[in-house]
Amino acid sequence: MPISDNVKRGSVELLLLTLLNDEDMYGYQLSQELEKRSGGRYSLQESSMYPILYRMMDKGLISDKQVLVGKRRTRVYYHLEDKGREYLSQIRAEYLSLCKGILQILEISDLSQLEEKGEDTDDNR
Repeated sequence: MPISDNVKRGSVELLLLTLLNDEDMYGYQLSQELEKRSGGRYSLQESSMYPILYRMMDKGLISDKQVLVGKRRTRVYYHLEDKGREYLSQIRAEYLSLCKGILQILEISDLSQLEEKGEDTDDNR
């Protein structure tokens, strides 16, 4: 089952900051890594991602750096700043708490139960 746009919007900052916590990345790399790590369940168009990246830059959560690739081509790499790490820690805790509450309401005590109930199979995507 595809993830709705509203759910995605609420989690994009969390996911992008999580990826940037691992290493500096450029836009296309971020979108590809999101899709790869989610097993294809989460895709984000670069055009939708850039306004979020710019907003996070304005907040001082991330910074950017242009790197020359080859003779003429440049890539913009995004870097997680200390303020961004603090913010990531905060929103990660909030998100995990929210997920735990939702799973309790759904009466799912651990993620393996999702697969047992057939709610997270490839056929349902």
